[in-house]
Parts: sequence; C-alpha cells; structure tokens
Amino acid sequence: MTVAPALSADHLLDVPLPQLLTELDVELVDSSITDAGFFGALVERRDGTRVLSMPVGRSTFERDTAARMLLAEGLGLDAPPVPAPLEVSRV
Repeated sequence: MTVAPALSADHLLDVPLPQLLTELDVELVDSSITDAGFFGALVERRDGTRVLSMPVGRSTFERDTAARMLLAEGLGLDAPPVPAPLEVSRV
C-alpha cells in the first residue's frame, strides 16, 4: 500500500481519527476476532479500497493508538517502529 506524499507521520498523529479515516478514505469496521493479542488489521482490497478492521471492547485510547500504528505501517509512512512486544505482520 502506498499513500500520497502529503501525508506525514505528524499529520497522522495530530488529526482526530474519524477525520483521518475520511481523508484516507478508509472504512472502519468492527472485527469479530476476540483474541486479546489481536489489535486490528488494515486491508487493501483489489479495487484499491481500504478497510481498517478493529476488535470491539477495547478502550478508546487503545483503539486509536492501534489504528494509527496500523495506518502508519500499512501506508508506508516514515514513523517510529511499533513498540515491543507488539508487532505488525504483512500478509
């Protein structure tokens, strides 16, 4: 996945998440995955649309932070690495 060069890591961190998802044209959906180690997934469909799937029942802070980490990683932004023990996998 790639993103327009205008999106910076600072912008990704500063903009309210709903606004950011609108700007990036990313659909946020609830995931049915209940595993405590699953924080979400960013998927780019074949048609180029993007979906951010996030588990329900997490705190607003946890959900917001995980969403921004997944977006930064998935969009290839030059951002700090995901802190241990978390990891982002590409499939």
